[in-house]
Amino acid sequence: MKQNSQLSDVLHVLLHMAEGDGPATSETLAAAMQTNPVVLRRLMTGLREAGLVASSKGHGGGWVLCCPLDHITLRDVHEALGAPAFVSLGFREDRPQCLVAQAVNDALGVAVRDAEALLLRRLGAVTLAALSQDFHRRLGSHRDTERRHLLEEHRHAD
Repeated sequence: MKQNSQLSDVLHVLLHMAEGDGPATSETLAAAMQTNPVVLRRLMTGLREAGLVASSKGHGGGWVLCCPLDHITLRDVHEALGAPAFVSLGFREDRPQCLVAQAVNDALGVAVRDAEALLLRRLGAVTLAALSQDFHRRLGSHRDTERRHLLEEHRHAD
């Protein structure tokens, strides 16, 4: 079964937008997502309707964030995408006559609802600002590692 990566894809794009100096074109953002600009625009429609992003056409146009990063939670983004189900457990029958199947469906249904409720609470506690801070921490660490490697190479060359 193919996993739905829309939330991850859109969060990736939103962080790219936050790091940019101005509007980002659909083509640029689609390249970051490794997809077609039409797919990107389709995903961004819900975010625009939720007031998280805006777009403008023409020279100098593109997508921009409408809110500060600390005002946008991962849950907000998930809901703007139409709140797709996180857990995709299926039932053998939706409305079974069999009492065993009814017991199984009830148990699985409760577990799925509980898991999704917990996940939504956690997503509601994480903002795009927190993701941006984590990115910058990782970037700094990456640059430090690269500097150390360059210094080691330079020492070995002497």
